[in-house]
Amino acid sequence: MDYKIGLLGRIILLAVSLFVLAYCILSSAGVFLIALFIIVVLAQVVFLIGYSENSFKKVRQFLNNIKQDNYSNVYPVKFDGTETDDLHIEFNAILAKLKEDQAEKEANYQYFRSVFQHLSIGLITFNEEGKIQIVNTAAKRMLNISNLANISEVEKINKELHHAIHSLRTGGSELIKIAHPDGIMQLSVYVIELVMRESKFKLVSLQNIQSELEEKEMEAWQNLIKVLTHEIMNSIAPISSLAATVKSDMESKINSASQLDAHDLEDYLMALSTIEKRSEGMIKFVSDFRSLAHIPAPKFQAIQLHSLFEHLEVLLQHQFDQHQIQFRKKIEPEDLILFGDQSLIEQVLINLIQNAIQAVEDSVTRVIRLEAFIDESGKIIIEVADSGKGIDEEALPKIFIPFFTTKKKGSGIGLSLSKQIMRRHKGNIQVRSELGSGTVFKLIFNG
Repeated sequence: MDYKIGLLGRIILLAVSLFVLAYCILSSAGVFLIALFIIVVLAQVVFLIGYSENSFKKVRQFLNNIKQDNYSNVYPVKFDGTETDDLHIEFNAILAKLKEDQAEKEANYQYFRSVFQHLSIGLITFNEEGKIQIVNTAAKRMLNISNLANISEVEKINKELHHAIHSLRTGGSELIKIAHPDGIMQLSVYVIELVMRESKFKLVSLQNIQSELEEKEMEAWQNLIKVLTHEIMNSIAPISSLAATVKSDMESKINSASQLDAHDLEDYLMALSTIEKRSEGMIKFVSDFRSLAHIPAPKFQAIQLHSLFEHLEVLLQHQFDQHQIQFRKKIEPEDLILFGDQSLIEQVLINLIQNAIQAVEDSVTRVIRLEAFIDESGKIIIEVADSGKGIDEEALPKIFIPFFTTKKKGSGIGLSLSKQIMRRHKGNIQVRSELGSGTVFKLIFNG
């Protein structure tokens, strides 16, 4: 209210001065008097402008404080009910709220920074120029460094890691082996690309999974040893027993100088035939085992999935007709291209489709579905699904173990071989199955 009264008073005074000046000019008053009133009018105009601007100086100062994040200023309050006093109260309330928000923001930043630093997973963020924004303690420990200014410095530590960080896109991951004073580390590298305030940056996570890999490796070796000892004992025991029996019988015949009759010769031939068959079984087993250890390196090329699916259908059409199986294939988009080794991928798909054919043999509805598509993360997925009885829950975790099989006839290396081929393609193979609902094998290509 005080501002309005002051402004109104100055306007009225200026109007009176203008009126008197006009009167003096019209009445031909003296030059001195007219000059005096002109000076008075000009002075009043200057004071009026100054009074008006003075009211906005505090607003400008208040806005500048906000612009510069300076919330420490306090405007004096006299509690005299004037508009200036009310304005100061509002200014102080706004500054106090902004100061509180700034303190909360800083506290949250420090909290998340502290969490970031104390995570056991190594985390690094850097911008498009490679400048490091944050690198936590775990990452420094894994890379055996005290500081990291630019992501290009990682190349001096490990070239494969540097290449993975730059080449991987959102959702991409890679397993890198690096040397460390504490021993060899197996780092799982995962990358996420983010955009914040129109600035692009990457978040890289590093996780040392050496102990987990060693544990899984030991478990795999134990499972393999169980299978090997079981297969070897099954073949060696009867061979050894039969050989010992034949040897003992022949020694007794020789010592007693007895004649070998036709019946004895027939028994010996049968025993030798059994030994031969079991030996052949052992040779086949060893050959299958060797095939698991000698998978060729993939020769990558562009694979037209439409042509590959057509080829597989023609190749297996006789079996589909023989077992009255409906084979359905679908590709989205139709011109989808996969980069990989065509012969190896074809071998994997033939293994999976052959398994699906055997799975639906006893089913009323016999359907095998072959589909290819791109998922939400940009990965190419190939699925082989069947309408069979499904895989038992207890057997499901073991199906990729070499020589494990749920079929009466089968070597048990098909799925193990398929998994290794997918690993060579930097991909993975997954399975989901429920009894009575069929089985779906999913080939995942990370690109």
